[in-house]
Amino acid sequence: MIIYRSHILVCGGTGCTSSGSSLLMDRFEQQLKLHQLDKEVSLVKTGCFGLCEAGPVVIVYPEGTFYSRVKVEDVDEIVSEHMLKGRIVRHLVYHHETEEKEGQSLNDIEFYKHQDRIALRNCGVIDPEKIDEYIAFDGYKALGNALTKMTPQEVVDVIKASGLRGRGGGGFPTGLKWQLCKDVAGDKKYVICNADEGDPGAFMDRSVLEGDPHAVLEAMTICGYAIGSDEGYIYVRAEYPIAVNRLRIAIHQAREYGLLGKNILGTDFSFDVHIRLGAGAFVCGEEMALMTSIEGNRGEPKPKPPFPATQGLFGLPTNINNVETYANIPQILIHGADWFRSMGTKRSPGTKVFALGGKINNTGLVEVSMGTPLRQVIYDIGGGIPGDKQFKAVQTGGPSGGCIPESLIDVPIEYDSLVEIGSMMGSGGMIVMDEDNCMVDIARFFLDFTVDESCGKCTPCRVGTKRMLEILDRIVSGKGEEGDLERLEALAESIKDTALCGLGQTAPNPVLSTIKYFREEYEAHIREKRCPAHHCRELLHLEITDKCRGCTACFRVCPVGAITGTAREKHSIDVSKCIKCNSCIEKCHFDAIIKV
Repeated sequence: MIIYRSHILVCGGTGCTSSGSSLLMDRFEQQLKLHQLDKEVSLVKTGCFGLCEAGPVVIVYPEGTFYSRVKVEDVDEIVSEHMLKGRIVRHLVYHHETEEKEGQSLNDIEFYKHQDRIALRNCGVIDPEKIDEYIAFDGYKALGNALTKMTPQEVVDVIKASGLRGRGGGGFPTGLKWQLCKDVAGDKKYVICNADEGDPGAFMDRSVLEGDPHAVLEAMTICGYAIGSDEGYIYVRAEYPIAVNRLRIAIHQAREYGLLGKNILGTDFSFDVHIRLGAGAFVCGEEMALMTSIEGNRGEPKPKPPFPATQGLFGLPTNINNVETYANIPQILIHGADWFRSMGTKRSPGTKVFALGGKINNTGLVEVSMGTPLRQVIYDIGGGIPGDKQFKAVQTGGPSGGCIPESLIDVPIEYDSLVEIGSMMGSGGMIVMDEDNCMVDIARFFLDFTVDESCGKCTPCRVGTKRMLEILDRIVSGKGEEGDLERLEALAESIKDTALCGLGQTAPNPVLSTIKYFREEYEAHIREKRCPAHHCRELLHLEITDKCRGCTACFRVCPVGAITGTAREKHSIDVSKCIKCNSCIEKCHFDAIIKV
């Protein structure tokens, strides 16, 4: 066995891979061999480190030096200086300009200081394509304990006692779901992992599968033992090629090690897992539509009851949880229910992973204890709003969630508190908005997504959301009428009460929450034909102010000849000709052109 003195960890998640981290791996390998360091330094491709904004990321251990935005041409310097001479390459260290110390480790970075990582514990730490590394970090220990030291009911009891709630949407108690399926009589049952996250901006499940696929396999096997199932399916969208590939590798390795298949760990328990690829339909994130798709049919929801626990996949008892929910299971069994409950709140124990995006400095993946104030996530972890802009709102829960205004920024993040203010946890998307975002257009964006992704099976969702979108389209184009808000609210409540599945029932949430907290913006659009955020093109025009120096830059770039004026004199814009392409704003050297 080789004992390495140093380890170079390179992010191999989708974000960093798209920025060229695979090329970094190739260059590191070449340079380590060139300097005869390949027997002393281990090169590891990991999953996502979380701080996507800083990618591609490279971390060198044992120092823990965090290099960010690394380019291929930087690799030679890291190897020759850091690995060969022991000198940290300071100009590549994350936020090096604000640090007085030689290097900055993971624990020194504000982004990580406030996080508690359970579901993400191995992401960015191990090579996800090597089962031995997962085992070295207590991998499959929970499965071994369950099969040799616990009865199926004892496993379920621990999960129930932990208070773990489903991390995929509504937050149904996981232990109760397992108990319901266990109690149903039947010789054949199924375990399903829902990895079809379709919310705009969400990539929590993808990152777990890319960085720690064995955690999901171990948890599904534990679930199979607990409920009496011998077969499982992971339903993952085909747009996740890295996740799919690493799942396939993990399944193959687990079978080779006797951790999947017949007589696992020498016991009489058998369990195996299959992958099914989804085509990217948002509705297939709904559990009944997902199972219909696995069966080879068009992905459409079904009325409930019966629920999956009694009549799910192929009409048989089925337990279904999402990726993040499963990722918590092994750690709960290893450390106990009380340990899990020591984090989070009484109503929502544990942690939650969020995909932090939008108008935020530190875009990426974060995991915090339930009950953490929204302010801490946005400012301490997220680094605040770029350009010193004013925070305006945050969208949680994707198309099924709502917009939380600045006045509620101190709300604790947990299932019930978010529902109480008109939003929801959802799978964990968190999109931040600043003063330049129009909340009417934000509502229109999410509803447009829902209309496009509706399966069309039920009339409330198929027709009702379309009528709501037509009203919003009128409003943002300056054709809103008195009574439109009341029509939107009436349609929304009707859809919530009558749509077939949870996705349809929650589709109006972005509209209702923005009307509730930003009603004055809607009224400005309708009554004054004005967009307060200066975003909606049909409701604004450009104006040249007295800052104009007559440089003619705007005149020369206007594609439709809407700008007139002579050199060294103030120019003007003919609003009847202007197509609002903003080319003049981009070219103006004096900030003399404004939107009004």
